Amino acid sequence: MNRTRISLIFVVALSVGFHVARAATEQKVMLMLGGQYCDLYLGDVESALKKIAGVTAVDLKSMKGHVIVSLESDKPTPKQLAEAVNGVKGEGWHCSAQVMK
Repeated sequence: MNRTRISLIFVVALSVGFHVARAATEQKVMLMLGGQYCDLYLGDVESALKKIAGVTAVDLKSMKGHVIVSLESDKPTPKQLAEAVNGVKGEGWHCSAQVMK
């Protein structure tokens, strides 16, 4: 009984340690969206950001006119995220992203 309890405690401790370590390496970057057509193409903006390696989540609902991107450690740079949004519909599509500091 004691061995089972000790084993269970050990497994739980390892699991918690893994999740804490993962959370410590995760970053969030906020981008401000601008332009008259951004609201019409939020799905395309989200898809473009999710295609970038290292992006774990994209939140377009928490703050109107902004997108919060969760990243694994420092894989993509904030500049790469902004470029992905700016390239969604190509040249002259009137939606841009600017990194908030």
